[in-house]
Amino acid sequence: MKKTKNLPENEEIIYIEGDATHDEVLKAAGIEKAKGLITVLPSDAENLYVVLSARELNKNLFIVARAVDREAEHKLKRAGADRVVSPYFIGGLRIAHTVLRPTVVDFLEFATRAEHVEIQIEEIEISGKSPLVDKTIAQSGLGKDLGIIVIGIKRNDGRMKFNPTSQTIIKEGDILIVLGQVDNLNKLEKLAKG
Repeated sequence: MKKTKNLPENEEIIYIEGDATHDEVLKAAGIEKAKGLITVLPSDAENLYVVLSARELNKNLFIVARAVDREAEHKLKRAGADRVVSPYFIGGLRIAHTVLRPTVVDFLEFATRAEHVEIQIEEIEISGKSPLVDKTIAQSGLGKDLGIIVIGIKRNDGRMKFNPTSQTIIKEGDILIVLGQVDNLNKLEKLAKG
Protein backbone atom coordinates (compact mmCIF):
# COMPACT_ATOMS: atom_id res chain seq x y z
CA MET A 1 0.00 0.00 0.00
CA LYS A 2 2.89 2.42 0.74
CA LYS A 3 4.47 3.85 -2.38
CA THR A 4 7.39 6.12 -3.10
CA LYS A 5 7.59 8.89 -5.63
CA ASN A 6 10.76 10.51 -6.92
CA LEU A 7 10.87 14.26 -6.62
CA PRO A 8 13.23 16.74 -8.23
CA GLU A 9 16.76 16.68 -6.82
CA ASN A 10 16.64 12.87 -6.26
CA GLU A 11 14.43 13.09 -3.16
CA GLU A 12 11.78 10.52 -2.38
CA ILE A 13 8.47 10.85 -0.59
CA ILE A 14 6.49 7.99 0.92
CA TYR A 15 2.75 8.22 0.45
CA ILE A 16 -0.44 6.19 0.83
CA GLU A 17 -3.27 6.16 -1.67
CA GLY A 18 -6.63 5.77 0.00
CA ASP A 19 -9.57 7.42 1.69
CA ALA A 20 -8.38 9.20 4.85
CA THR A 21 -11.85 8.90 6.36
CA HIS A 22 -11.16 5.15 6.82
CA ASP A 23 -9.30 4.12 9.99
CA GLU A 24 -7.33 1.40 8.18
CA VAL A 25 -5.88 3.99 5.78
CA LEU A 26 -4.91 6.28 8.67
CA LYS A 27 -3.31 3.31 10.46
CA ALA A 28 -1.40 2.29 7.33
CA ALA A 29 -0.07 5.85 7.15
CA GLY A 30 1.22 5.52 10.73
CA ILE A 31 -1.31 7.75 12.50
CA GLU A 32 -0.74 6.02 15.84
CA LYS A 33 2.91 7.17 15.91
CA ALA A 34 2.49 10.46 14.04
CA LYS A 35 3.14 13.83 15.63
CA GLY A 36 0.89 15.82 13.32
CA LEU A 37 -1.91 15.61 10.79
CA ILE A 38 -3.14 18.15 8.27
CA THR A 39 -6.55 17.50 6.75
CA VAL A 40 -7.58 19.57 3.72
CA LEU A 41 -10.24 17.41 2.10
CA PRO A 42 -12.83 19.11 -0.15
CA SER A 43 -15.67 19.31 2.38
CA ASP A 44 -15.96 20.28 6.03
CA ALA A 45 -17.83 17.03 6.71
CA GLU A 46 -14.93 14.94 5.40
CA ASN A 47 -12.40 16.96 7.40
CA LEU A 48 -14.56 16.58 10.49
CA TYR A 49 -14.68 12.81 10.01
CA VAL A 50 -10.89 12.61 9.64
CA VAL A 51 -10.36 14.74 12.76
CA LEU A 52 -12.69 12.51 14.81
CA SER A 53 -11.01 9.32 13.61
CA ALA A 54 -7.46 10.62 13.97
CA ARG A 55 -8.07 12.00 17.47
CA GLU A 56 -9.47 8.65 18.60
CA LEU A 57 -6.46 6.79 17.16
CA ASN A 58 -3.84 9.17 18.61
CA LYS A 59 -4.71 11.38 21.59
CA ASN A 60 -1.37 13.29 21.37
CA LEU A 61 -1.61 14.13 17.67
CA PHE A 62 -1.40 17.81 16.65
CA ILE A 63 -4.22 18.25 14.13
CA VAL A 64 -4.68 21.15 11.71
CA ALA A 65 -7.90 21.14 9.69
CA ARG A 66 -9.14 23.31 6.86
CA ALA A 67 -12.63 24.79 7.12
CA VAL A 68 -14.43 25.93 4.00
CA ASP A 69 -17.31 27.42 6.02
CA ARG A 70 -16.38 29.64 8.99
CA GLU A 71 -19.17 27.99 11.02
CA ALA A 72 -17.39 24.63 10.74
CA GLU A 73 -14.37 25.95 12.70
CA HIS A 74 -16.05 25.46 16.07
CA LYS A 75 -17.19 21.93 15.19
CA LEU A 76 -13.73 20.92 13.99
CA LYS A 77 -12.19 22.17 17.25
CA ARG A 78 -14.82 20.33 19.31
CA ALA A 79 -14.03 17.19 17.32
CA GLY A 80 -10.35 17.46 18.30
CA ALA A 81 -8.58 19.77 15.86
CA ASP A 82 -5.87 21.85 17.56
CA ARG A 83 -6.00 24.53 14.87
CA VAL A 84 -8.49 25.31 12.14
CA VAL A 85 -7.56 27.34 9.08
CA SER A 86 -10.18 29.03 6.93
CA PRO A 87 -8.34 29.89 3.68
CA TYR A 88 -11.14 31.98 2.21
CA PHE A 89 -11.33 34.15 5.34
CA ILE A 90 -7.52 34.44 5.53
CA GLY A 91 -7.36 35.24 1.82
CA GLY A 92 -9.95 37.99 2.22
CA LEU A 93 -8.04 39.52 5.13
CA ARG A 94 -4.81 39.32 3.16
CA ILE A 95 -6.34 41.14 0.20
CA ALA A 96 -7.73 43.86 2.49
CA HIS A 97 -4.39 44.24 4.30
CA THR A 98 -2.55 44.43 0.98
CA VAL A 99 -4.64 47.49 0.12
CA LEU A 100 -4.62 49.08 3.58
CA ARG A 101 -1.11 48.16 4.79
CA PRO A 102 1.00 47.12 1.78
CA THR A 103 4.37 47.68 3.48
CA VAL A 104 3.38 45.49 6.44
CA VAL A 105 2.29 42.72 4.05
CA ASP A 106 5.57 43.06 2.10
CA PHE A 107 7.55 42.78 5.34
CA LEU A 108 5.65 39.69 6.54
CA GLU A 109 6.07 38.02 3.15
CA PHE A 110 9.78 38.79 3.23
CA ALA A 111 10.16 37.37 6.75
CA THR A 112 8.12 34.20 6.20
CA ARG A 113 8.97 33.01 2.71
CA ALA A 114 11.55 30.24 2.40
CA GLU A 115 13.45 31.95 -0.42
CA HIS A 116 14.30 34.83 1.92
CA VAL A 117 16.63 32.72 4.02
CA GLU A 118 18.59 35.65 5.40
CA ILE A 119 15.81 36.61 7.83
CA GLN A 120 13.02 34.48 9.32
CA ILE A 121 10.34 34.51 11.98
CA GLU A 122 10.63 31.46 14.23
CA GLU A 123 9.21 30.02 17.43
CA ILE A 124 11.69 28.61 19.92
CA GLU A 125 10.79 26.81 23.15
CA ILE A 126 12.91 27.41 26.26
CA SER A 127 13.83 24.21 28.12
CA GLY A 128 14.52 23.99 31.84
CA LYS A 129 18.23 23.44 31.06
CA SER A 130 18.59 26.68 29.09
CA PRO A 131 20.92 29.35 30.47
CA LEU A 132 18.26 31.87 29.38
CA VAL A 133 15.80 30.79 32.10
CA ASP A 134 15.09 33.54 34.66
CA LYS A 135 17.05 36.16 32.70
CA THR A 136 15.50 39.29 31.26
CA ILE A 137 15.55 39.73 27.51
CA ALA A 138 18.26 42.39 28.00
CA GLN A 139 20.38 40.05 30.15
CA SER A 140 20.01 37.24 27.62
CA GLY A 141 21.89 39.21 24.96
CA LEU A 142 19.43 38.13 22.26
CA GLY A 143 19.26 41.62 20.75
CA LYS A 144 22.75 42.84 21.53
CA ASP A 145 24.75 39.67 20.79
CA LEU A 146 22.59 37.86 18.24
CA GLY A 147 20.61 40.70 16.64
CA ILE A 148 17.37 38.84 17.36
CA ILE A 149 14.12 40.70 17.98
CA VAL A 150 11.65 39.06 20.39
CA ILE A 151 8.22 39.80 18.93
CA GLY A 152 6.22 37.86 21.50
CA ILE A 153 6.28 35.20 24.19
CA LYS A 154 3.74 32.44 24.65
CA ARG A 155 3.76 31.54 28.33
CA ASN A 156 3.35 28.02 29.72
CA ASP A 157 -0.26 28.79 30.69
CA GLY A 158 -1.11 29.75 27.08
CA ARG A 159 -1.11 33.52 27.58
CA MET A 160 0.56 35.52 24.80
CA LYS A 161 2.71 38.53 25.62
CA PHE A 162 3.20 40.78 22.59
CA ASN A 163 6.15 43.13 22.18
CA PRO A 164 7.83 42.23 25.49
CA THR A 165 10.11 44.85 27.03
CA SER A 166 13.83 44.38 27.61
CA GLN A 167 13.00 43.72 31.30
CA THR A 168 10.61 40.83 30.55
CA ILE A 169 11.86 37.65 32.23
CA ILE A 170 12.30 34.50 30.11
CA LYS A 171 10.83 31.45 31.88
CA GLU A 172 11.09 27.70 31.45
CA GLY A 173 8.49 26.49 28.94
CA ASP A 174 8.18 29.88 27.24
CA ILE A 175 7.91 29.88 23.47
CA LEU A 176 9.70 32.89 22.06
CA ILE A 177 8.44 34.29 18.76
CA VAL A 178 11.55 35.84 17.28
CA LEU A 179 12.81 37.55 14.14
CA GLY A 180 16.39 37.29 13.00
CA GLN A 181 19.01 35.88 10.67
CA VAL A 182 18.88 32.12 10.27
CA ASP A 183 22.40 31.50 11.65
CA ASN A 184 21.57 33.48 14.78
CA LEU A 185 18.22 31.74 15.17
CA ASN A 186 20.09 28.42 15.09
CA LYS A 187 22.38 29.70 17.87
CA LEU A 188 19.34 30.71 19.91
CA GLU A 189 17.80 27.29 19.39
CA LYS A 190 20.92 25.67 20.89
CA LEU A 191 20.83 28.11 23.83
CA ALA A 192 17.14 27.38 24.34
CA LYS A 193 17.80 23.63 24.63
CA GLY A 194 20.62 24.16 27.13
